Amino acid sequence: LMELRAQLKALGIKLTVNDFITKACAIALEHYPAINSGYNSENNTIIRFKSVGICIAVQIDAGLITPIVQHANFKRIDQISQEIKALAAKAKEATLKPEEFQGGSFTISNLGSYGVTQFGAILNPPQAAILAVAGIEEAAIIKEGKPVAAQQMTLTLSCDHRVVDGADAAQFLKALK
Repeated sequence: LMELRAQLKALGIKLTVNDFITKACAIALEHYPAINSGYNSENNTIIRFKSVGICIAVQIDAGLITPIVQHANFKRIDQISQEIKALAAKAKEATLKPEEFQGGSFTISNLGSYGVTQFGAILNPPQAAILAVAGIEEAAIIKEGKPVAAQQMTLTLSCDHRVVDGADAAQFLKALK
């Protein structure tokens, strides 16, 4: 991982924690299609999305918008990183096209840069799940029977239980971890 980061940095590509989380979600969503689903409230049916389109919550003057990294599961992490940066810039310039922010199968909301240590995110209908990403904190953990310093973050998955049950959510989070 460190070698990859060094190579990408040499190319002028800086990866963020959010880039890694987005890529990890894309991989996990392939393995847990129940999470990559939605609910159609008009006819009370479950939607099984055919592709992995990860929405990234971006704060703009008008509120919140969620541009989409389409087919994230097929993209390298550096491609995801570049696309997130480009979409966020377009969101702040109010130049996103409708297809760049309407749709998507899953959302990530990251408040770590605000110093938030834990929160629950609100679903983005018709999606059945959203991941709340808090900031990285230093904590003491036990390793080989001894306390050591480590970095940790809290990830909270909010789900529509008409589509996703607790076991599927737990397995998705375990895979994400």
